[in-house]
Amino acid sequence: MADPEFVRRHSTDATLRDGTRVRIRPIVPDDKALLVAGFERLSPESRYRRFMAQLDRLTDEQLAYLTEIDYDDHYALVALDLDHGEGLGVARYVRLPAEPEVAEAAVTVIDDYQGRGVGYLLLQALGAAALEHGVRRFRGYTLDGNRPLRDLIESLAGDAAHDSPGLLRVEIDLPKRAETLRGSPLYELLRAAARGEGPTFLPPERLWLAGAEPGASAGA
Repeated sequence: MADPEFVRRHSTDATLRDGTRVRIRPIVPDDKALLVAGFERLSPESRYRRFMAQLDRLTDEQLAYLTEIDYDDHYALVALDLDHGEGLGVARYVRLPAEPEVAEAAVTVIDDYQGRGVGYLLLQALGAAALEHGVRRFRGYTLDGNRPLRDLIESLAGDAAHDSPGLLRVEIDLPKRAETLRGSPLYELLRAAARGEGPTFLPPERLWLAGAEPGASAGA
């Protein structure tokens, strides 16, 4: 369970290029209602892309799994609109027991905010936290037709290959990704937040320089 001080120290504020003020922080058990509200704002297509199944609602068991985490083997972040208090997206990783340096990762952004840089921010922050916990590679699976997520993975220098017909297996080498961003104000900021040195604030011009353009699409 996360205490308020843990959440405060591992939170990061940023402003998207369109002026939207965003806070990225660890998910907490009290976020169940936030996840339900966000799920209801996902289109059926986005729900299917994320869960690879047709879901009408999140069960109590699913909500417990998604919010009651250990922040080490299972780590999740939420993105919040600071002006309206709405949840904009979630990113999480779950470490693979047989490969402790590898974790399955996923990102979900509500439809209204896809393509505005939220997914980029969430995955960067999740990668920073993963490196702090000894995870060196993200692995994920997505439907072949999930073009928004494929675009995001390509922007993060990830590799994708068909695992089975219609299904892509995606890999991101986190140390390699960190090396390409060495000196980036965004990544250094997120690494500091991952170490608990937050809260911090990233003004819009530094976010733009870091490359979080509103055109960086997010998958669901």
